[in-house]
Amino acid sequence: MSNVWQSISQLVGGLGLFLLGMSMMTDGLKLAAGPALHNILSNATRTRWHALGSGAMVTAMVQSSTAVSVAAIGFVNAGLLGLAPAVWVVFGANVGTTMTSWIVALVGLKFKVEALALPLVGLGTLMRITGEHQRRGALGTTLAGFGLLFLGIGLLQQTFVGLADQVSLPQGTDAVSVLAQLGIGLMMTVMMKSSSAAMTITLTAAQSGLIGPQGAAAVVIGANIGSAVTTALVGIGATPNARRTAAAHVIFNLLTGTVALLLLPWLIGALSRAGEWLDLPHDPATKLALFHTTFNLLGVLLMWPLADRLTRWLLQRFRAREEDEAQPRFLDDNVLAVPTLALDALEREVTRFGQLCVRMARAALGGAAPAALASDQTVMTQLDAAVETFAERLSRSALSTLGSERLAELLRIQRYYETCARQALAATPLQLPAGAGAELVAQHQAWVAATQALLTAHDEHHPAATALDAQTMEQHYQALKAGVLAAAAAGVLPLADMEALLGRYSALRRAVQQAIKARVRLHTQDPS
Repeated sequence: MSNVWQSISQLVGGLGLFLLGMSMMTDGLKLAAGPALHNILSNATRTRWHALGSGAMVTAMVQSSTAVSVAAIGFVNAGLLGLAPAVWVVFGANVGTTMTSWIVALVGLKFKVEALALPLVGLGTLMRITGEHQRRGALGTTLAGFGLLFLGIGLLQQTFVGLADQVSLPQGTDAVSVLAQLGIGLMMTVMMKSSSAAMTITLTAAQSGLIGPQGAAAVVIGANIGSAVTTALVGIGATPNARRTAAAHVIFNLLTGTVALLLLPWLIGALSRAGEWLDLPHDPATKLALFHTTFNLLGVLLMWPLADRLTRWLLQRFRAREEDEAQPRFLDDNVLAVPTLALDALEREVTRFGQLCVRMARAALGGAAPAALASDQTVMTQLDAAVETFAERLSRSALSTLGSERLAELLRIQRYYETCARQALAATPLQLPAGAGAELVAQHQAWVAATQALLTAHDEHHPAATALDAQTMEQHYQALKAGVLAAAAAGVLPLADMEALLGRYSALRRAVQQAIKARVRLHTQDPS
């Protein structure tokens, strides 16, 4: 009993070290290579090959297909990447994630890991402590993560060697045994939310003799399908583009897994011969790493002729939420894992918020009644709350100094637009009373026209035109204000109407000024 308990403790501890190391390594690589990740993926739009290669390369760099899939979703939401190339980035991420299998098979299971791991942990921790909020600190986190990852692999290997005579895993090739093996891989991935962790356990178990090559290959297929399940869970409640990309990932993994399962006996035999031809080591872990890479490449070949039709089909799905203006279009909790992309998504949402605010100002300028703006006000309130919640969660991320400054600036812009919406509602109904006089009507119409021109300049954002239109609006406002006061002094307007009109004109003037301030700052955020 004590031996079993010790084995379980080692298994849990080894798995914990591996997951902690993988998490630290991924976080460090994302911070250290954040700009590179951004540049590589933003240039992935030219061809399928570029998108596929970008997905594979970045995943190999950051050792997380989830991070790359999230990045692709963030680029789609930010309008920097179309759905079609994003789909190929995700497919490439599936290929790139097989790098973890090769690291485990060729390094983690071949050397005395303590000799490599402990120095990495020590050096990485020192770099992290001395380089906090710098790239050196991020690289230190990566090195320490590598060290913990290898320590976890070593502990798992010791555990499985000890369990080889005590535990029997499903070994058969009949339908029931294969389904059990698939289920093991799927459940490990879903429970740990990491196909890399499931792959590591499978490779280590196969290397220790707990399961045969074909059974282990079935577990690998199950782990791949399990990653599709976790992706589907991530897509629940996300933006339409996120759900489309998640659906593409699920379809790819299910199709690939099904075909690999049908060809399983043939693939195992063919890859054994291929391994000999490539002069690869003959151990089970290397054979499984080759299998993992091969069947993901097979999935890419299968999807090549189907991708265009899949993209068209996905674009027709998940449309209902887009029609609800109160729901964020670009804010997706998944992109919080990559702060640069989260800031891009937040900027896009703040820009959309501003467009809705300007729409309210236009309606108020046209004389709309308060009831006509009630629905817009409800939308703005809900959307503002979503922006604040997202920004608050983002502020708890590992933001760089520049990232923190950009977040603060976006929150300032959001407040400008919020004030614009509130003042636009306060300006309603912006109508002259009957008998106001021809001169006052002409002044009112001139100010309305000048203000409309300024709002158009906001949308198109020509800085020189905006400054000129703002000056023109202010001149007409001062003339209109003087006209209202003169009409009241002449007895044409009752004093109560004068007070109401001046308050509404002032509110709408402030609304437009706040919108212009916000737009100028947004332009500074994104010079393009």
